[in-house]
Amino acid sequence: MAFDYKKEYKEFYMPKDRPSIVTVPPMNYIAVRGKGDPNAEDGEYKASIGLLYGIAFTIKMSKKAGHEIDGYFDYVVPPMEGFWWQDGIEGVDYAHKESFQWISVIRLPDFVTEADFDWAVKEAGRKKKADFSAVEFFRYDEGLCVQCMHIGPYDDEPATVALMDAYISEQGYETDLAGGRYHHEIYLSDARKTAPEKLKTVIRHPIRRKEDK
Repeated sequence: MAFDYKKEYKEFYMPKDRPSIVTVPPMNYIAVRGKGDPNAEDGEYKASIGLLYGIAFTIKMSKKAGHEIDGYFDYVVPPMEGFWWQDGIEGVDYAHKESFQWISVIRLPDFVTEADFDWAVKEAGRKKKADFSAVEFFRYDEGLCVQCMHIGPYDDEPATVALMDAYISEQGYETDLAGGRYHHEIYLSDARKTAPEKLKTVIRHPIRRKEDK
């Protein structure tokens, strides 16, 4: 049975539809950075998806390509995620998607080293005859956060964020969306195949104690 991060780490991937506080450990990711409206048909965001999955599956199938990774075990490729921000704005302004900046990511198993990652970038480029130079090995330490399962369209996320903000205020915290800490989304549904009202997205915000400014 392939290792499934969503099932084995439910505290990070399957929160309830009410806010909770969690400490997220450092993780390694496949990452592509970009900007602009994610819905733009020929935009950077949609291009990033192919790049991420190209590397993700090259690593997953590395053994068949003759590349042995120490500690490798069979696993399900984790869901796509995104870190989002806009200059001059704390949080996300959904009315101005054209000003989004983002880092699209897929989690890497801990056994994948930067050398293994570099091999995958070269191998994917060779096999697919495509340019994967925009893809990077990205390590991120998210730390203390509030998170909640959002069910419904992406444009309805502000209602869930409002619940998260109210909850952490009651607990003596506030959001900390500054200094390289981001609005974070984990996409558990395939938007191409799922009705908007049934989409499942984990929303996560970094937080700090109100007195820790």
